[in-house]
Amino acid sequence: MAAGRAFLGAPCSSLATGARRLAFSSPPPRALAPALRRRRFPGRCIASVSSSPDAASAPEPYVLTTPLYYVNAPPHMGSAYTTIAADAIARFQRLLEKKVIFITGTDEHGEKIATSAEASGRNPKEHCDVISSSYKMLWADLDIEYDKFIRTTDHKHEAVVNEFYSRVLNSGDIYRADYEGLYCVSCEEYKDEKELAENNSCPVHLKPCVARKEDNYFFALSKYQHKLEELLARNPDFVRPSHRLNEVQGWIKSGLRDFSISRASVEWGIPVPNDTKQTIYVWFDALLGYISALLDDGEQANLQQAIDRGWPAALHLIGKDILRFHAVYWPAMLMSAGISVPDAVFGHGFLTKDGMKMGKSLGNTLEPKDLVERFGADAVRYFFLREVEFGNDGDYSEERFINIVNAHLANTIGNLLNRTLGLLKKNCKSTLPFDSIAAVDGVPVRENVENLVDKAKHHYENLLLSSACESVLEIGNLGNLYIDEQAPWSCFKKGGESTEKAAKDLVIILETMRIIAIALSPITPSLSLRIYTQLGFTEDQFRVLRWDDTKWGGLKAGQVMMEPKPVFARIETEMEVEAQGSSKAAKGGKKKAQSKGLVEA
Repeated sequence: MAAGRAFLGAPCSSLATGARRLAFSSPPPRALAPALRRRRFPGRCIASVSSSPDAASAPEPYVLTTPLYYVNAPPHMGSAYTTIAADAIARFQRLLEKKVIFITGTDEHGEKIATSAEASGRNPKEHCDVISSSYKMLWADLDIEYDKFIRTTDHKHEAVVNEFYSRVLNSGDIYRADYEGLYCVSCEEYKDEKELAENNSCPVHLKPCVARKEDNYFFALSKYQHKLEELLARNPDFVRPSHRLNEVQGWIKSGLRDFSISRASVEWGIPVPNDTKQTIYVWFDALLGYISALLDDGEQANLQQAIDRGWPAALHLIGKDILRFHAVYWPAMLMSAGISVPDAVFGHGFLTKDGMKMGKSLGNTLEPKDLVERFGADAVRYFFLREVEFGNDGDYSEERFINIVNAHLANTIGNLLNRTLGLLKKNCKSTLPFDSIAAVDGVPVRENVENLVDKAKHHYENLLLSSACESVLEIGNLGNLYIDEQAPWSCFKKGGESTEKAAKDLVIILETMRIIAIALSPITPSLSLRIYTQLGFTEDQFRVLRWDDTKWGGLKAGQVMMEPKPVFARIETEMEVEAQGSSKAAKGGKKKAQSKGLVEA
């Protein structure tokens, strides 16, 4: 941690572009879906699979990804939730001094994109530019600190896709055939009739699927059935949480069918090598963004070079609705290309509103931009990570949102800091009279706090983000209980030895607040920064914190605290604002309630 804290005496008054083109040859027979008729596939070419000699010596990075979000419409709360969670995990891993590569981005090809662009009066690229930019702006509003933002329209991505296609082709896993079936345009996927709802409707989007017949190229997924079964048996943590693993095992056990990796009717996409009449299927394209993102902008695109930059990913964080693509299709594709599979895929639940999944296709979204403008990024991040058990579904209620955020952030944490700094200013001129280690001597608070810090760390490591929030909040509860029991305001009035004890109690509480600021920083980074700077540290010191800095003993005698002011604004409900307005009107008051409904805690 950076040095340079301020100390004063007399503390207390009394004390690559250009991918190789392919030549095709016919592969050996593969298992086919019933509606599929095989055709011969001309030619193929061998892709180079060399490895960089320096790759083994580089420190292993922690590569974390969100899905690449589909740009048929602006971001909604579902995509924001995934990214907030990923950002919290990335921030925690940075506190552990890992070399984190946090990847997010946008998936910009496919039929839905072209349709949305036409409806908005733009060409597809213009449409993608606008929507992709809206994701970047929202991530900034939500304090998302990603390392790589990949767009599937980037030249480097197309080059990587073409080279990957060459590898899979060389493995004999691509062939040409006819397919006829029911297609969900929203999912960009053919559906089995047995999984459809009434009127052949997609169970996710609740819209009727359409009958289609196409001449496509197919990936021999069935070839990898036993290899995928072996992967899950060898590494059951590949799919998390455990109930998602059960889903994946069920899909594989029921038998895998080869799937189409091209579309003849979709123009907006990456052309199939040597067959410009077809474009590569959006999922076969988009999944490779996790690898192409590892390349730097402007450099010559090369698949192996991208792999050497940090693959395999440590964690794919996704919504459960795209689990099949990430836990079945993607590892099989990687196996075919001779590339390592990711370490883990975590499928979280849906956010619901009125008991239904929120999504652009359903038209019942909760707008994250509106939430941030009304309540701030810290409140939004905290509520969804604290109140939704990570991996399960969760429901949004504005009343519960306001109650939770006010109780936890404004009251338990914000008020504790504010009143403690107020007492320190009044009685010790805002200067610490003791080191925090000396102050806590003989007091059991330190051991209790350290136990809760250890619990929070364990929860973060196991992606139990809600439980991590609970453990940190419990530190705040401990601090509130301690200050109420010790009543330092009374001890200062008594004078003598009681004044020294009261001063030590304030240091103990402020050290507790310092630890909370660090331990909660993956969840509420801006709030944590405000807490930390009020404790007399600089923003630069905050930026270089490590998890080890949660150890007791960071506050030193003579350190000067900042002027006490609320670090988190209490959220007023509409009823409170109306009542306040009525009261002022009755008294002839001219002031109006704040537009955001916020008051200081």
